[in-house]
Amino acid sequence: MIIPVIMAGGSGTRLWPMSRSQYPKQFLPLVNATTMLQDTCSRLNGMETGSPLVICGEDHRFTVAEQLRQIDESSGSILLEPAGRNTAPAVALAALQLLQENQQGQEPVLLVLAADHVIKDVDAFQQAVTVAAGHAEADKLVTFGIVPDAPETGYGYIRQGDALAGAYRVAEFVEKPDLETAQGYLNEGGYVWNSGMFMFKASRYLAELEQYRPDILAACKLAMEQAQVDRDFVRPQAEAFLNCPDESIDYAVMEKTSEAVVVPMDCGWNDVGSWSALWDVAEKDAEQNVKIGDVISHNTHNSYIRSDSKLVATVGVDNLVIVESDDVIMVASQDSVQDVKQIVAELKQQQRSETQCHRKVYRPWGYYDSIDNGDRFQVKRIVVKPGGQLSLQMHHHRAEHWVVVSGTAKVTKGDETYLVSENESTYIPLGVKHRLQNPGSIPLEMIEVQSGSYLGEDDIVRFDDSYGRE
Repeated sequence: MIIPVIMAGGSGTRLWPMSRSQYPKQFLPLVNATTMLQDTCSRLNGMETGSPLVICGEDHRFTVAEQLRQIDESSGSILLEPAGRNTAPAVALAALQLLQENQQGQEPVLLVLAADHVIKDVDAFQQAVTVAAGHAEADKLVTFGIVPDAPETGYGYIRQGDALAGAYRVAEFVEKPDLETAQGYLNEGGYVWNSGMFMFKASRYLAELEQYRPDILAACKLAMEQAQVDRDFVRPQAEAFLNCPDESIDYAVMEKTSEAVVVPMDCGWNDVGSWSALWDVAEKDAEQNVKIGDVISHNTHNSYIRSDSKLVATVGVDNLVIVESDDVIMVASQDSVQDVKQIVAELKQQQRSETQCHRKVYRPWGYYDSIDNGDRFQVKRIVVKPGGQLSLQMHHHRAEHWVVVSGTAKVTKGDETYLVSENESTYIPLGVKHRLQNPGSIPLEMIEVQSGSYLGEDDIVRFDDSYGRE
């Protein structure tokens, strides 16, 4: 049975300001109406695969669960890495978990995919996976190589060896080349880009890892032996995993094994590692502009212009990236978009929140949007999905005023429980235990006005929470 293992970690800082640490690029609809994680799952439709196992961080677990629910994708486990340790340990955790889940059944064949790749030709992708599955069943460790169409210096390369059935033995992994070397690879042929996608039996990967990096395997085994399961979430033991070395699959296994096979894939692949890469894959108008949202342009060429909330108007510009989000406007030359991460680094140094979250913040019960704030007050629009409820909580430094705009709120305040209907309001004093619930069948929308000496999100003392948060 082929089990997709989707790696959904990472912060995607080069796509700031849309991609932020609490809501990175893999959870955003950057290419079409669905998110990149959803696209990754959907391109497997029609293939005989099991439910995907998604690997992500603790902070993103509810986002993953909700986005899978939105596309009616029944997830297997959602495996929560205590910290990022690169792909070799992450896939080892997945292999151990899937072997545990399939003790009595057919051994799982892992199809390891990144959640943030663009693939335009889904048929070509699926055909390559079918070829790879045959080699994986024959105990090969398969990687997918992208047929190059340019002398790209931003990717590693794989040199193809002897031909196999629809594939090649891996002759050599090659580091990112300079332009002259990359052009030589393109002219010579027989070189493909290293995509970072893999396919192999779970036990076969673990056996190779034990041979070449037993320290990684030992740490992962210990972490999984002490793992805790909470609903669909699997939490490896943190201390054991934090002792695991940081290493990629390429360095840990694929460059060392004698059983590596590469399947060429010509499928319109892009890892969208920058705004210019998004411009490359998007549909353009006659002036070679990509325009998303409320955008008006005059005498504008070769630009990527994206608006999420405001009208963006451009006149007489060329080769720019302009991104407007709810709280940031970013303007960059197409030739300098790789340096966006320098802005992110400076914002982090200044401890600014714009690197972490958007104005709209998603929670397992719904979301809130910070509308306004000032000295000693903050205004939020809160939307609670049907059946959702916030934790039973208390604040030391703020009081809250709630006005219901639509739907019905079930409010717990101290020892009281009561309903608040549309156009009604209630008040939660400082220091009082309270909870907000939506008992109805439509979303509950309300306006919250916070007032007090400190309004940070860390001023929450939780006494009970349906979603396992502390």
